[in-house]
Amino acid sequence: MSVSESHATVEQSNTTQAELINLVQWMSGDFSNGQQAQEKPAEFAHIHVFWRPLPFDFFGGIGMYSEQVYDYDLWNPYRQGIHRFIIQDDQIFVENFSLKNPIWFAGAGRDLAILKTITPAALEPRCGCGMVFRRDADRFIGNVEPGKKCIIPKEGKLTYLVSEVEITASTWVSRDRGFDPENDEYVWGSEHGHFLFEKIQDFSDEVPIDRL
Repeated sequence: MSVSESHATVEQSNTTQAELINLVQWMSGDFSNGQQAQEKPAEFAHIHVFWRPLPFDFFGGIGMYSEQVYDYDLWNPYRQGIHRFIIQDDQIFVENFSLKNPIWFAGAGRDLAILKTITPAALEPRCGCGMVFRRDADRFIGNVEPGKKCIIPKEGKLTYLVSEVEITASTWVSRDRGFDPENDEYVWGSEHGHFLFEKIQDFSDEVPIDRL
């Protein structure tokens, strides 16, 4: 599916639409694992995960910009992405894109002026790397779409990504790992368990729910 295509024409129940809005509002913010890093500095670096809503017209629907950065080097993110949220097969599906020149947009998670310079022309699709989310009581559980097709080069070899996310109104728990596609052996990722983030700044009022 190309960036230029309009939002998916799928039947949306009120409940599912409400869940999508709920997920995006919970995701919108600056998340920090400062407490975890302070308690276990040898195992976890202090990281910020920024999720910032995009204007409705960017995708003709709900989209977000994400940025992951070490606390000591806020202008040099190690991961950036653009994400398009749709309802597909009665699930919340997040289509992921990379940026052709990510350094041009460093800091967009904290600065709306930078965020507004991003256009669909700056994106490249990340095939097989979408995330599927489902509601589970007072949280959302997310996993990479099935198929082991999200391929990431690491340590001189190709690996497939296994990403696990748990989101509540105030927390973000995640773990990314890479495995060898030939034998499913672990190659990279956190060896000390999940990263535990707390929302320290809320951007949920930027979600364009009045356009939905």
